[in-house]
Amino acid sequence: MSTRTSAAALSLLLLPVWACSRPAADEREIGVAELRDKIAGGWAGQMIGVSYGWPTEFRFNDRIIEKDLEWSPEMVHAALTQDDLYVDMTFVKVLDTVGPGATTADFGEEFKNTKYQLWHANLAARRALRRGVPAGLSGTPKYNVHANDIDFQIEADFAGLMAPGMPRSSNDICNRAGRVMNYGDGLYGGMFVSGMYAAAFFEDEPRKIVESGLAVLPPESAYAKLITDTLRWADEHPGDWRAVWRLIEDKWAHPEVCPNGALRPFNIDAKVNGSYIALGLLYGEGDFSKTVEITTRLGKDSDCNPSSAAGILGVVLGYEGIPVEWKSGIEEIVDEKFDFTDYSFRTIVESTVDRAVRLAEANGGRLNGDVLLVKIQSPEPPALEQWDDWGVPTERISIDDERWRFSGDWAEHEMGGRMQTQMQRADRAGSEAEVSFRGTGVILSGPFLPTGGQAEVFLDGESMGRVDSYQDGDRNPKRSESLWHRFGLPPGEHTLKVVILGEPMFDSPGSDISIESLIVFEAR
Repeated sequence: MSTRTSAAALSLLLLPVWACSRPAADEREIGVAELRDKIAGGWAGQMIGVSYGWPTEFRFNDRIIEKDLEWSPEMVHAALTQDDLYVDMTFVKVLDTVGPGATTADFGEEFKNTKYQLWHANLAARRALRRGVPAGLSGTPKYNVHANDIDFQIEADFAGLMAPGMPRSSNDICNRAGRVMNYGDGLYGGMFVSGMYAAAFFEDEPRKIVESGLAVLPPESAYAKLITDTLRWADEHPGDWRAVWRLIEDKWAHPEVCPNGALRPFNIDAKVNGSYIALGLLYGEGDFSKTVEITTRLGKDSDCNPSSAAGILGVVLGYEGIPVEWKSGIEEIVDEKFDFTDYSFRTIVESTVDRAVRLAEANGGRLNGDVLLVKIQSPEPPALEQWDDWGVPTERISIDDERWRFSGDWAEHEMGGRMQTQMQRADRAGSEAEVSFRGTGVILSGPFLPTGGQAEVFLDGESMGRVDSYQDGDRNPKRSESLWHRFGLPPGEHTLKVVILGEPMFDSPGSDISIESLIVFEAR
């Protein structure tokens, strides 16, 4: 051995142990204590954001919230009853019981058997699952007219929180879980949010976090195009989030396919509300209070959007970095379980830390004592899928329109709440309702009822099969829902007929069918 070689060998032996285990270029280190703090910040942010915005949820549609917004630390207790948290934790339970390889069928089976109240895509998916539709189809437009709605977007936080620096892994989890209730842009909403969470563990610049979320989406998707617009408009209007809000409204907010929002000032579309999350992060500039307030003031789903934005920023700041005035109320409920779950704040944090470590190890990372080395993943968008051929809503044919013809025991009734709605209801077999319309798509709109029964739908004289209006044990009737929908019809005149069968659905104590309106669509 030469003297030169011997000296080199000796110098290697004298290197400290930490130098020999230095992370590679594509690895990042994070202490387990820091990982836990960031995960706690993410869950706490969700709790704070949803509790802050909850009093204004969907009370400000197509308008900015200009009134004073209130906060007191005990308001965070409301998070224990919010679907943003308990549905999120339904998927966590599947991963903790079935394992990290849980399939869409596994997520669907757990979701099908839940007892909590749901809305929109979640509700439509659970109804479909209970009627025998496979979990891989329950979120598709064929069975779910809410496929583009916000639902998975508000409950995908768990996927990003367990995937620090691993956006491919978070996309994979979203692809398996999110298909239960969403499709296309509705599914991409969950990927966008979880992609931002994954980035927030190692990035603190809000714009780069939003760009990281965008990078996990197919660039041709409408969702990606809206976020691209949002980033560009934010550059063009520094300090003026209201100007960007107006641009989003004018270009993207309508038309809406959701039967509660078609031709109305209501929008629960995933990508529009997702752009508000991005806007709150961009103009919040890393300040927790500013981020939560702006995201809430943007309106529409003004509890879910600040929940996501505050959760992502909570990862950046860590629990310790969230201002005391926002988080102090959490200490009082740290061991109380979220409704319909086995998790408290303390146990969901520990569960997430454990899954994050195991996921990192499964993807080439390793745990060295109290330090986790994460193999950083570059984003890889999924294949493009879009549901944008439903067209444009052109009219709502209400039940008092002369085009409706009712025969049998139909009776007019009114459903109260935020919006008084006139309907026609029948439960006797053979009662019929018929209406003619001109268009290429249609939604038969009515409520889901605790006494819901069955009917048969005919389109242009051909049976489309049975439908039902049973709400499956949910506490309250759900108005403006889709009893039946169909798109891609030949242009021209069509006739829809509803025949009451007088039969209950499942354990319903009645056989009622109520009709609110027919929503007509034309091809773009």
